[in-house]
Amino acid sequence: MSVSRLIIYIVIMALVTYVPRVLPVTLFRHQIKSRFVKSFLDYTPYAVLGALTFPDIFTSTGSMISAAAGTVAALVMAYFDRSLVEVAVTAVAVVYIVELIL
Repeated sequence: MSVSRLIIYIVIMALVTYVPRVLPVTLFRHQIKSRFVKSFLDYTPYAVLGALTFPDIFTSTGSMISAAAGTVAALVMAYFDRSLVEVAVTAVAVVYIVELIL
């Protein structure tokens, strides 16, 4: 890869990460009163994070069965309002146990 191409990639990535952070500050100078817009802005990061990580859950382990078991365990723990650390540790433990059994 040439240096000029690398610099172009870095500039594009800088713009892609900088613009979404600056745009809300420049567009919304006053407090947002619309419940819809507030809800949309509040839940967008969670939706994007879920969309990016959820497909990889099922390809990150040795089998689909252990991945599904870990996902179910994490969802159950999250449903009962456990902390993020407890959810993650439980999911990893379930995947490990299922992998040992299989």
